[in-house]
Amino acid sequence: DMETGYKVFKREVIENMPLHARGFEFEPEFTAKVLKRGYRVFEVPIAFNPRDYSEGKKIKAKDGFIALWTLLKYRFVD
Repeated sequence: DMETGYKVFKREVIENMPLHARGFEFEPEFTAKVLKRGYRVFEVPIAFNPRDYSEGKKIKAKDGFIALWTLLKYRFVD
């Protein structure tokens, strides 16, 4: 799950990487560009308690489609 977790990277990974996202699409844009540039991504397990909508959860099903579109877009562009 790209939206749940920490991101740790060396400065040179992001230093000259143009990022255009202004919302939840940051995660797929960043991930697609990192992979396209040949960097490896490692997953590290974390523990968390998911929130529901009454507690302020903001992501919706629409955001999943936006994430998929963003991944596909940056697979072929930029």
